[in-house]
Amino acid sequence: MRRSRIREGLPFPLGASWDGLGVNFALFSANATKVELCLYDDAGETEIERIALPEFTDEVWHGYMPDARPGTIYGYRVHGPHAPEAGHRFNPNKLLIDPYARALVGDLTWGPECFGYELETGDDLTFDTRDSGPLMPKCRVIDPAFTWGRERSPSVPWDRTVIYETHVKGLTKTHPALPEELRGTYAGLASKEVVDYLRGLGVTSVELLPVHTFLNDQFLLDKGLTNYWGYNTISFFAPARRYARNREFAFSEFKEMVARLHDGGLEVILDVVYNHTAEGNEKGPMLSFKGIDNASYYRLLPDQPRYYINDTGTGNTLNLSHPRVLQMVNDSLRYWATEMRVDGFRFDLATILGREDHGFDEGGGFLDSCRQDPVLSRVKLIAEPWDCGPGGYQVGGFPPGWAEWNDRFRDTIRAFWKGDEGQSSDVAARLTASADLFNRRGRKPWASVNFITAHDGFTLHDLVSYNDKHNEANGEGGQDGHAHNISWNHGVEGPTDDPEITALRERQKRNMLATLLLSQGTPMLLSGDEFGRSQQGNNNVYCQDNELSWVNWATIDAAGRDLAAFTRKLIALRQGFPVLRRARFLNGAMDEELGIKDVSWLTPSGTEMENGHWDDPNARCFGMLLDGRAQATGIRRPAGDATMLVVLNAHHNVVEFALPEPPAGQRWLLLVDTNKPELEEPEPFEFGHPYLVTGRSLLLLVLHPEAGGRAILTAARTALLAGAAPPPIPKPEAPEPPPAE
Repeated sequence: MRRSRIREGLPFPLGASWDGLGVNFALFSANATKVELCLYDDAGETEIERIALPEFTDEVWHGYMPDARPGTIYGYRVHGPHAPEAGHRFNPNKLLIDPYARALVGDLTWGPECFGYELETGDDLTFDTRDSGPLMPKCRVIDPAFTWGRERSPSVPWDRTVIYETHVKGLTKTHPALPEELRGTYAGLASKEVVDYLRGLGVTSVELLPVHTFLNDQFLLDKGLTNYWGYNTISFFAPARRYARNREFAFSEFKEMVARLHDGGLEVILDVVYNHTAEGNEKGPMLSFKGIDNASYYRLLPDQPRYYINDTGTGNTLNLSHPRVLQMVNDSLRYWATEMRVDGFRFDLATILGREDHGFDEGGGFLDSCRQDPVLSRVKLIAEPWDCGPGGYQVGGFPPGWAEWNDRFRDTIRAFWKGDEGQSSDVAARLTASADLFNRRGRKPWASVNFITAHDGFTLHDLVSYNDKHNEANGEGGQDGHAHNISWNHGVEGPTDDPEITALRERQKRNMLATLLLSQGTPMLLSGDEFGRSQQGNNNVYCQDNELSWVNWATIDAAGRDLAAFTRKLIALRQGFPVLRRARFLNGAMDEELGIKDVSWLTPSGTEMENGHWDDPNARCFGMLLDGRAQATGIRRPAGDATMLVVLNAHHNVVEFALPEPPAGQRWLLLVDTNKPELEEPEPFEFGHPYLVTGRSLLLLVLHPEAGGRAILTAARTALLAGAAPPPIPKPEAPEPPPAE
């Protein structure tokens, strides 16, 4: 082995930092007794040198190598006490990934050498002496230089935000307009064809399932499956190479993707997993944190530190109460927000991040650190506000500045359109941004991220096509995935040729999309729902990296194109009428100065709903009247003071609905009837006759002044014109002609 020069260097910044002359290496470990830097050849296969970091400052081991350059491949071996019963699991036989590594080289090869104990014994108190180096991915020093050009973040205001949750590979893997080498990659997502589609649909913000480097679980590989979703992070700074066209340039390809999405007016939001790591519990592998400083990085049982607190359900829980672990997470977030220029984050099991020793605390260290941080306080922060620990359900419990996934919206709207009893009052709360949960401490309606479906669960098509989950392909005997789906197959389980069932399913899809996009709050759409993507009844495709989980563009039929056009129309209506996306919570109180209410609730007879109506378990049809004059928008916008009426009918039969009498010189215009999705021109309605609302359908109407209502009519026609055709859906590839005889 060669011998490189090593100097003391600095304890900051953590990680491997190239300064133009050399590389500074810094690794936090409060309980280690020695840290060795292991250098590898350019292939990352042969260890060529092992160097002890010479200095230990403020619990950081560090050294500076003037001979190192970008491209240097390395890992760590950390010495310290082997005392599992005291929480210490040091084992220098195991090569470890730098928690701050910006790029990795090679893949993990599973073997007993990857465990700190003798795997064959099943006893985590034993000490394994085998070298894991040959099986481990290695870290690579990077040069962060990248030419961003004129790239600028779209900085979409929260009230205009429409989120599109998708998967880098899943959205692009079968896209017929992309060459094979771009399918399933960052570059594919950044392609003009995909960007044009997303822009044409009208969404503003692309939320990507995890792209931090993650591992394929051994138990899945043994079954011929893989980790598709990516909720198994091992490196919080390195983009996953599996989505790169050239695996060695994932770093720059990710940046180019962000730049091209920004150029298309689309924000990039990352789904991030800081609640746990891929190392599992005491029986799990030793890959990074566990071998660097187990007692610092993880929450351990206070009276039995051999074992891990498992509030995540994955075996371990990251210890954000420790200042250095908190620093690592914040450093990671700032890195992605500044160096990689993403626009926001959705936090998996975010309640974990707000946990202190006494439980969830909305004033906890991590949540406070984000609120005061000059970078993080300016990006979109979205919590999945639950975990499986005690007191883990915290919807509405996060502090100002945070938005939250609102599963109450999901469950209530599903139940209402399914026809369940007693849903009306709860539906009203969900339509108005769930003020009962979020209207506190100056929070705004956008804090409620409304969704009907997400990656975890049924797609929209499957929600109306299956009563039960069908997860047999996962190899877990159908025991995985949620059993409480609040779904309805409308008479037949799965595919059917029955035209009546098919028509009702299609209308129910439109009902739920319309409810989502016409509600106050921030809507989130699952990719493929806009044209009816199916997962064949599987509600947990976390391990299905195949046609079952990918967006299959070739299967989009005429009904799918019509649904996409309808979705596009709904988004355009939302953007064109600010009354559908208010900046303040609606309260239904009379404005004595103006003599109006911001929202009124109407019975089918046209009267205002009273307690008896809300308490009626069979009430399944009512109207929401929104008066745009009741609340200033802050900025004058076309149609900003429009009055609109949403009518929802979850009865199976037609309901006669008496529209409110319009003021003199005004009339109602029909913009949406989910029973008439082809409507392309605002349809005037003559007052005095009840509107016959089809069973299980939704209406949207706008009040149009005959004089001076040009802005309203223009906004309505523009939105309906947007829905006259679907967004640019790629055509499937033509089949290869048969060879000439």
